[in-house]
Amino acid sequence: MGRLTETIKHLLIINVLFFVATQMYGEQMYEWFSLYFPKNEHFQLWQIITHMFMHGGFMHILFNMYALWAFGTPLERMWGRNKFLFFYISAGLGAALIHIGVNYYYYNAGMSALIDSGLTESSILEIINNGQYNTEWYSIAGKSTIDNFLGAFNTPVVGASGAIYGILVAFGMSYPNSELFLIFLPIPIKAKFFIPVLIALDLFSGVTGYSLFGQGIAHFAHVGGALFGFLMMWYWKKNQFNKNRWN
Repeated sequence: MGRLTETIKHLLIINVLFFVATQMYGEQMYEWFSLYFPKNEHFQLWQIITHMFMHGGFMHILFNMYALWAFGTPLERMWGRNKFLFFYISAGLGAALIHIGVNYYYYNAGMSALIDSGLTESSILEIINNGQYNTEWYSIAGKSTIDNFLGAFNTPVVGASGAIYGILVAFGMSYPNSELFLIFLPIPIKAKFFIPVLIALDLFSGVTGYSLFGQGIAHFAHVGGALFGFLMMWYWKKNQFNKNRWN
């Protein structure tokens, strides 16, 4: 790890500036720069990028920025600035893509059930765009389906976690035998064991809805970042993309 590399230093500064601005301007920052569901009236195209620099609280940004420094530093030193930045942004975009895809699945399931009951899509959108819903919908489609439908539509996502999970995968594939010491488990664990377990826990939480790390976590965004990170690493290793091609 050691001294800050230039790209990571700039990413840390941007994230901190966004966090400070969020503390000053509150909901307006979240409305502008969080990633909303594409059919939500608050959605803007730039949110696909800007949500990666937004965070929901001090501990959220603290853990993400620590992981960026701890696991990203050796990768930037190995790859160089351009390759690292490409990887980081691509993993974040991949995380957003998977998150939106899963939300479309939940949205379509709920919307189809409501339309089949005789409601129109326009009337449903008018209600939920105003932050409302009809309790009778639960009798039409069931609580889980409606909750997932409303959550997918109304809940924006923030954070660098998707990009960070891509970085974790790249670190694990590049330094598989590095030993990690965790606060809650003070014994050394090799990266090649710890990182797959962490991703598997996120996948479990996303599928079952039972979160081991608390509520309000975009588990499928984490999985998406890890997946895109793995695919990029696999492609680069297969084609032997080296540092010189990116500098």
